[in-house]
Amino acid sequence: MATLLCFHAHPDDEAIATGGVMAKAAHDGHRVILVTATRGECGEVAEGFLDDGEGLGDRRELELGASAKVLGVSRLEILGYHDSGMMGTPENDAPGSFWKADVEEAAQKLAAILQAENVDVITIYDENGVYGHPDHIKVWEVGVRAAEIAGTKKVYEGTVNRTAWMRRMAEGGAPMRTVEKVDGVDQLVEVDAAHAQPTIEFPLGVEESELTTAVDVRDFVELKKQAMRVHASQITDESFFLKMSDEDFSLGFGTEWFILRGEPAGVHEYDLFAGIDA
Repeated sequence: MATLLCFHAHPDDEAIATGGVMAKAAHDGHRVILVTATRGECGEVAEGFLDDGEGLGDRRELELGASAKVLGVSRLEILGYHDSGMMGTPENDAPGSFWKADVEEAAQKLAAILQAENVDVITIYDENGVYGHPDHIKVWEVGVRAAEIAGTKKVYEGTVNRTAWMRRMAEGGAPMRTVEKVDGVDQLVEVDAAHAQPTIEFPLGVEESELTTAVDVRDFVELKKQAMRVHASQITDESFFLKMSDEDFSLGFGTEWFILRGEPAGVHEYDLFAGIDA
């Protein structure tokens, strides 16, 4: 069987973006490795949620471990960089932030795992980090370079099918998140169909015509939702993810979309392990 490594910026990104392909890969007998760059220290958390003296990074690391168990992860690693916050915030420039990390140095850390595990497939984000988050953009930069160092051939840029989301919203479907200016700072906000225009600076995802790969994970959406739920510091019962009906959740998250680097655009592949000898 093959080995899949999913590289993410923060705890909870793995559940939202690749929870389906991870659970599917584990179910099919593949080895699944999860690596995050940070512990998500800059996330928002409700007052009183954390225990006395507990840091958000500590809690999110525990949540990440619980999510990894749900999704069938065989190995979990955190590279140890600090969460950089949203684009344009002071945290971008903090010492030790992932945004300020040397690409080559970080790539060498990730490449060591790719080589040690003989990874066949790696997932990262698209060039814009899906929605412009600095740590997500850095995942793309570091992931691409690490794959070059390690010689990992199949590099998938996980992203959002913007065309499908816009079509779904136009039909009165579930709301989505996009980036808008809030007090001059780019932040993720929920928008409804009447206001769902991506920003010029950071459009959400890519057009369907740019994609190469669509993986049907509808059989694993319950595990995906369960993995989201254990990230309770960030994804509460009131979040739009968990308030969606089962039907809307399956429609919105039952397919995970990717761009296979080096392949011509146009969806023509439906399995991350296509062409890999078992």
